[in-house]
Amino acid sequence: MRKWIPLALVCAAIALAGCASKRAVKPVAEAGAPRTEVGTEGSGATTAGAEAAGGAVVASTGEEAAGPAGEQLAKRLVYFDFDSYELRPQDTALVVAHGHYLASHPKARVRLEGHTDERGSREYNIGLGERRAQAVKRALLLQGVAESQLATVSYGEERPAVAGSDEGAWAQNRRVEIVYTQ
Repeated sequence: MRKWIPLALVCAAIALAGCASKRAVKPVAEAGAPRTEVGTEGSGATTAGAEAAGGAVVASTGEEAAGPAGEQLAKRLVYFDFDSYELRPQDTALVVAHGHYLASHPKARVRLEGHTDERGSREYNIGLGERRAQAVKRALLLQGVAESQLATVSYGEERPAVAGSDEGAWAQNRRVEIVYTQ
């Protein structure tokens, strides 16, 4: 009888884990979302392209993008709410602008780097960073970007943009970085 108690507990834990709710990722709407802020401190990753004023990186083709779309392309950070991998409405225009650019430049390649804040276990944060990178990838695919142009990686909490243990630092660390590699 005592041999069956641990087995019953494991089965109950598996059953409860299977009942956990998951958030659905909403499709990306067209441009028109409010302007977003950009963090200027990077993770040390290199990108192809020239640095613009304020530390933001511009498109790697050497072409000057004009107007609101060009402003959005200079931004490379998509931020997320706590414990979420759902794109925020204010970041929609940024993702749409990069999607249009990538769709019209099939030789361009992007690495989507998922990051989290320091809260949670290392394993959980690696998974959450991957889900965030995949959410941005799905949004770009909806814009007509070829899957071969996109790569994802998760760094979890390993590469914080801002050091600190307060809400301000955590908010800046919950992000996906769009890194142009070619």
